Amino acid sequence: MINSVEKASVLIEALPYLQRFSGNTVVIKYGGNAMLNDELKKNVIQDIIFLKYAGIRPVVVHGGGPEITGMLKKLGKESSFVSGLRVTDAETVAIAEMVLVGKINSEIVKLLNFLGAKAVGLSGKDADLIIAAKHLAKVRENGQVKEVDIGFVGDVLKLNTSIVESLLDQGYIPVISPIGVGKDGATYNINADYVAGELAAALGAEKLALITDVEGIYRDYKDKSTFVSTLSLAEAQEMIKTGGIDGGMIPKVEACVKALAAGVAKTHIIDGRNPHSLLLEIFTTEGIGTEVVKYRRYING
Repeated sequence: MINSVEKASVLIEALPYLQRFSGNTVVIKYGGNAMLNDELKKNVIQDIIFLKYAGIRPVVVHGGGPEITGMLKKLGKESSFVSGLRVTDAETVAIAEMVLVGKINSEIVKLLNFLGAKAVGLSGKDADLIIAAKHLAKVRENGQVKEVDIGFVGDVLKLNTSIVESLLDQGYIPVISPIGVGKDGATYNINADYVAGELAAALGAEKLALITDVEGIYRDYKDKSTFVSTLSLAEAQEMIKTGGIDGGMIPKVEACVKALAAGVAKTHIIDGRNPHSLLLEIFTTEGIGTEVVKYRRYING
């Protein structure tokens, strides 16, 4: 059992991080099992509220892949993926929007408000927040990379962040569904990692934190001893190029690369299966998960 001195030391350890991050924006991509398990969900929401009351400006971008897959299965549609992205026809994108905006977003906002924050839900369609373009997936075959059309899957073409900034200035926590609208009026489902990375860049965020279902990055995902706690921008780009990072980890690392290139100080891939992993990453010296930084010499913090 932790005594009062140990409790105080934990708070003191957080002090330099509170001083450094107060008033700054942190973009959090919320996804994985932490969205499905009620206790983990509460932990994450409490972490986000803690950030808010610590003077940090949190912005939440949520995913919902498992719930979309579950709904598609109930409706008799099988899911297939290319380079970690779901192949999405017109019916699938309508279902994805229903799940992301109508169910998941409203549930996150409700829980944030219930536990003491002021949160507002947004779709990328609101105030033209996310203008999208068709995404062509990159597939590596025989050492060559080719592009594949996977339907109504989008890239962020433009972000109109004024509504997000206005909500932050008024003390709200924006909660954003990764649904965008094309210049042709079509609806596009956009990978939430990509949206979070682009948003962190556009807002000039101090940090980008991606909450997922794995401990972090492995140089060989089959070998747990190859876990990487810190990865430089150049190393991350090389691992993507050579196929060392593949599948669902590709969008996460590419989101980190985008954010870092735009000036975001640090990015993190965090295991949401660990209770309060977000607070541990931001407010402790050791941190948790994998941090992707511009240079390895970057001091933890």
